[in-house]
Amino acid sequence: MPEKTQLVEPCCSIAPRTGALNRALDLSGAALGLLFLSPLFCLIALGIKFDDGGPVFYRQVRVGKGFQPFRLCKFRSMVPGADRHGLLTAPADSRLTVVGRFLRRYKLDELPQLFNVLKGEMQLVGARPEIEPYVQMFRAQYAVILQERPGITDPATLAYRREDQMFSASRMQEQYVEEILPHKLKLSLNYQMERNLLSDVRILLRTVLGVVT
Repeated sequence: MPEKTQLVEPCCSIAPRTGALNRALDLSGAALGLLFLSPLFCLIALGIKFDDGGPVFYRQVRVGKGFQPFRLCKFRSMVPGADRHGLLTAPADSRLTVVGRFLRRYKLDELPQLFNVLKGEMQLVGARPEIEPYVQMFRAQYAVILQERPGITDPATLAYRREDQMFSASRMQEQYVEEILPHKLKLSLNYQMERNLLSDVRILLRTVLGVVT
């Protein structure tokens, strides 16, 4: 991977979102989401199995709160073993399955992360968890961000909802490290400094509406 230039000024600290009320909201939101979405989960699982017969879920090690690793859970959207050929998704990536393209388009592959929220590894609203190499390249920023659990959605997630369409196939790695990830970190840091319960609800509503529309 290319050397990273410090492009985002980290702040010193944030007000951690660790209250019992916040955790209760995450737990109840994740539990209700899994309950109401269970029929959709079944349909997606059947679609993945009928598509190529491979595993329904894909688990990848990400860095969580306090730099502790955990396994992020997603619906599998690529052919088995696709991550051996690169971790970024190119425009019209040939590794995507037929069902996977649909899941990625509507972000349905992210739904199993509700299980990560129930386990206490993630929260509903927070900066997206990254893999170890990228975290180490921006360790100063992640030292602040990972004072909290990573989340399913936040302003950076919304801004880069179509991230794969922003890539130039010839320089994906450089583009992600030099342009996209620094800006995502800046958005996430700024949000964590100002967030409150009402702003989190707005982010969740915008995320749901974005999927629906």
